[in-house]
Amino acid sequence: MTAKLFSTTLAGAGLAFAMGTTMLATPAMAETLKMAWSQDATGLDPHKQTAFSSLRLLELLYEPLVRLDANLEVTPAIAASWEFNDDATQITFHLDPDARFQNGAAVTSADVKASFERILNEETGAAARANFASITGIDTPDAETVVFTMDGPNVPILSAMTSANASVVPAAEIEAGTIGTEAVGSGPFVLAEWVPNSKVTLTTNPDWAGGTVSYDGIDINVLPDETAILAALRSGQVDFALLNDPLIATLVPNEASLTLNKEPVLAYHVLQLNPARGAMAELGVRQAISCAVDRQEVLDTALLGEGRVTGPLTMPAYRTDPSALFCYERDVEKAKALMAETGYADGFSATVMAATGEPPTAAAEAQVLQSQLAEIGIDLTIEMMELNVYVDAWLKGDFDMAVALNGGRDDPYTMYNRYWTKAGNLQHVANYIDDELDSLMLEGRVETDLAKRKEIFAQFEQHLAEASPWVWLYTGYNYTAQQNYISGFAPNAMGSLFGLTSVSIDK
Repeated sequence: MTAKLFSTTLAGAGLAFAMGTTMLATPAMAETLKMAWSQDATGLDPHKQTAFSSLRLLELLYEPLVRLDANLEVTPAIAASWEFNDDATQITFHLDPDARFQNGAAVTSADVKASFERILNEETGAAARANFASITGIDTPDAETVVFTMDGPNVPILSAMTSANASVVPAAEIEAGTIGTEAVGSGPFVLAEWVPNSKVTLTTNPDWAGGTVSYDGIDINVLPDETAILAALRSGQVDFALLNDPLIATLVPNEASLTLNKEPVLAYHVLQLNPARGAMAELGVRQAISCAVDRQEVLDTALLGEGRVTGPLTMPAYRTDPSALFCYERDVEKAKALMAETGYADGFSATVMAATGEPPTAAAEAQVLQSQLAEIGIDLTIEMMELNVYVDAWLKGDFDMAVALNGGRDDPYTMYNRYWTKAGNLQHVANYIDDELDSLMLEGRVETDLAKRKEIFAQFEQHLAEASPWVWLYTGYNYTAQQNYISGFAPNAMGSLFGLTSVSIDK
């Protein structure tokens, strides 16, 4: 297979070969960036964390081999360059010789190997393990070269390696068992202090191989009430803020001193059903729930219409018109008929869990869904949980239904194989799989032609929507707000805050 084929396979995602680039920020007077967000990280282990709030912090401390830029192009991180072999069964990474961990040690191929062995070890409980299950060998011919061998063609693995969940950590820290208790990465910032649910202090890493950050560090205040964040922005106490509440975000443009950054994201809001429990084991019941949900009403009520109804595939290269999917136009009569056909004409009772703060729309979504499902006899009890409690229950698959905001990816296989393949490490969260879903996912993994991959994943999406283990609702926006003297931040569809490395503070 030629490099040209790979460069067109995922719409220019940098799959063939990419030379390293150095990101430089314009030098400015030394400053500390004062920042606020409403939801704090729930842990420091980059391989295990799934909460958005955790990933937003960890991506500033740790680095993967490669990362996605604002255009969803694969760009260098720890790896300066890479190449696939002709049949996409092997990928070789050439590490940046200047890459250093924050303890001063060089990042070597041994660290990369140890990191991926840790991810692949089922006992670790790594969030992205399924993305790398095809790896059959990791060779380190020298300190700056790592060769991954797969059990078959695997073009999406490069996309998977851009995730914070694929961060490279020191082999010595793995051996010492300190991953998650200390934060020793190679990223642009060093964790100086973390007081959970209160504040985070980051200092700029002077040895970061990715370039130069033009300020001294970031002081982050955790303010659960986003009206307080807006007030701090208005008073000048905060330079930059991550906002989750669309109502607060819509008020930012009214302030002459502030700028709102608004970017559509790949993450999706979803009602997760548990097909392993009670009535929801019946296909007809799950389909009835899908038919009873008015997705646009959920979006309009919970997010003020700030988004769009979506099917499972949210990435630009694969997105389709959701109106063509099963029961995306609300049909209460069809829903009632399906309930009756499966023996649930009188409905049933269930509990839906939702997290406080992530997303802030979760309670509103749950209330609208509760009202809509009541029309077909489903008595839904809403259980609000603190985020860490919610995440624990979610990871165990311990729920009837769950209102969730799940991360998107630029590739369907990378995004969904952990849920919808028989070997997926979060298959116990989805609690549903069938031969067709598994087969289509595996076909999509090994296919290298973009047009054929689109056909495969279109079938996958149609089948998933009809099986209705989950009810996809909508995608929204990533909002950040900043003082007008802040410049250089580029928002992106992944919701990443890595663009803070390019910020200048020009008071």
